[in-house]
Amino acid sequence: QVQLVESGGGLVQAGGSLRLSCATSGRTFNMYTMGWFRQAPGKEREFVAIISWSGTRTYYADPVKGRFAISRDNAKNAVYLQMNNLKPEDTAVYYCAAAMKPYGSSSSRREWYDYWGQGTQVTVSS
Repeated sequence: QVQLVESGGGLVQAGGSLRLSCATSGRTFNMYTMGWFRQAPGKEREFVAIISWSGTRTYYADPVKGRFAISRDNAKNAVYLQMNNLKPEDTAVYYCAAAMKPYGSSSSRREWYDYWGQGTQVTVSS
């Protein structure tokens, strides 16, 4: 069983930055593909970003490309999401997800992931 705990959310003005963290349990963190998703009120949970086991491969949803950056530190069992130039439409609960599978074509799909965190709220004011 893998436990994921997100932190770093909060209230920020448009144009500001936040850095989300996801701490994980377990000794096989470097075998997990990690992703970030978000869910705004009344909307479905959507893909944000993904990072491979080694950290060498990343992929982003179009709305966040060039503004968000995903990274991981396998020594600390953690994955991060640096969010810059935030917009009001980025307001959502952000979730960390883990899958004990190699990065692939299905990696942006919610159902591909095995474990989820409880989420952290990000609110961007205009």
